[in-house]
Amino acid sequence: MNDVLERLRTEAGQSGESGGSAESGGPGGSPRYEELLAADPDALAASLTSAGLPLWARELAAYRLGLAGDRRAFEPLVLLLNHRDPPRCAAAAEALAALGDPRTARAAAALTTNTLRTAYALQPVRLLTTLRAPESAPVLMATLARLLSPQEPYWRVALACVEGLGTLADPRAREVLTRAQSHPRLAVAATAALRKLRRPR
Repeated sequence: MNDVLERLRTEAGQSGESGGSAESGGPGGSPRYEELLAADPDALAASLTSAGLPLWARELAAYRLGLAGDRRAFEPLVLLLNHRDPPRCAAAAEALAALGDPRTARAAAALTTNTLRTAYALQPVRLLTTLRAPESAPVLMATLARLLSPQEPYWRVALACVEGLGTLADPRAREVLTRAQSHPRLAVAATAALRKLRRPR
């Protein structure tokens, strides 16, 4: 949490944002940042509907609401979960895991299986693992199967699927994890994941 807040404080200072006007913020943050950091849930939720809210401010409001279990953060956090900036995705995944909204697993599954957004699927995969939802293992299995080509550029996403399937220990993953053992970048993790699978009854 402290790392996320420090990153957003830095972004706020660099942007020079305060209220609706530009000011010189510097690395220490900005008045708008301090305002959002101290705001109550209703004020945070209201800020999310404000026109022209900077991205760092939207993330700060959604992140704080998510950690507080306020479901008004759900949609902004899902948008951030699929952002091109990895730190934003990771912060959104953390907040969504804390939020406990029943829609989260379905949203993470949709992002993971979107073939046009595979480059940004790492955090949705990890979130599915954390959630241990009914969708988790099937989605990770299907995604991994799709990413087993030796020339696959998104092997880090495939690796997250392998590690996630090991954590979930679902015996249905045995076949795809066995196939992953032939992938040079996945072999060690796939072997470790196979050891964790429950034996079929």
